Amino acid sequence: MKNFKNILLVFTLSIAILSCSNDDEDPVANDVTLTFNNTFGDETIVLGGAASASATENTSTEGQAHHFSEVKYVISNIRLVQIDGTEIPYNINDLDNGATVINLSNPSSLDYVLSEIPTGEYNQIKFGLGVKSSLNTLDQVSFPDFYALAGANDTEMHWEWGTGYRFTKIEGFYDTDDKTLSVHTGSTVEGTIDDESTYTQGVDAYREITLDLPTNAMVGNSAPIISIKADFDMLLSGATNTIILGEGNATPSIHTAANMVLFVDNLGGNGSTDTTGMFSIESVTN
Repeated sequence: MKNFKNILLVFTLSIAILSCSNDDEDPVANDVTLTFNNTFGDETIVLGGAASASATENTSTEGQAHHFSEVKYVISNIRLVQIDGTEIPYNINDLDNGATVINLSNPSSLDYVLSEIPTGEYNQIKFGLGVKSSLNTLDQVSFPDFYALAGANDTEMHWEWGTGYRFTKIEGFYDTDDKTLSVHTGSTVEGTIDDESTYTQGVDAYREITLDLPTNAMVGNSAPIISIKADFDMLLSGATNTIILGEGNATPSIHTAANMVLFVDNLGGNGSTDTTGMFSIESVTN
């Protein structure tokens, strides 16, 4: 009987040790949430119409007052980088599951959850502002969810002609008399309208963003939250260009592709000396 009790005690202790051992192990994956805070400087943007008293007003380095009534932009091609340099891509060839439209009028769009990120320590994030050329087609069959999210009509995140998406869509007002501000960016095509056989690549407005994390994101038992600041003060007062709004560049119906690239380089960086554009990391919460 004594031997049986000893065996039972050893068996019970073994189960307890095994249970504790399993509890201490990290899960193989967990979520990472990207939270986008859209600001003028340090002030979170409040949208509003021409006569709005509550809309956040910004003044550029050239003294030009402006505020926004609509802001949308596309984030895609997301990769988290581990401390050894290994890149973990997140559905980079699937717009339905790896891309999103940040829409300031829709608070739920400001948080984007990356699911099943492998356990590890991450010190950098990379993503695209816009859609890379290999996926930048209005494909309702392959990516119906993203197509619908972008707004399946030419007043939303689709170009009026061509086959690609708008990457940013900014509507608002500028100067004391509230003139119309309307900045749309996105890769362009050249050719004959409605004849896709003639289309060739025009301006490539897709930009790669690379951001170092101030605190490493520890994925495993914790599901980190990475807060990303998008500072739209950069629209007119960017690291690359200083822009003064006027008759030649304030609306898409007037400004040229060359004008558009000035805004693109301010918001998304110029791809060489500036790879952060308007984006920075505010915090990492593990």
